[in-house]
Amino acid sequence: MADDEYVFDEATGEWRPASEIAAATTPGPAVIRDAAGNALADGDSVTLIKDLKVKGANQTLKQGTVIRSIRLTDNPEEIDCRHDSIKGLVLRTEFVRKRG
Repeated sequence: MADDEYVFDEATGEWRPASEIAAATTPGPAVIRDAAGNALADGDSVTLIKDLKVKGANQTLKQGTVIRSIRLTDNPEEIDCRHDSIKGLVLRTEFVRKRG
């Protein structure tokens, strides 16, 4: 591509190559946050902030239950985790708080 298309960048007030603007606006990996707004990462421990009925297990996880070694998923609203009595547990991030 010999002639690159130029676009006026209002933030800098300059004409910049369109490919450069596109690379700058490409979204990076989503930051997954808990109910309090803290960033979560693989391996973190979280605490439940409310009682949750677990579908298919006929069990309720109580508020304050600690879940260790979470794994992030492609969905920024869900985390994959394991509990002593429940394997393959997926929790929504709105119901957990990161343990500090």
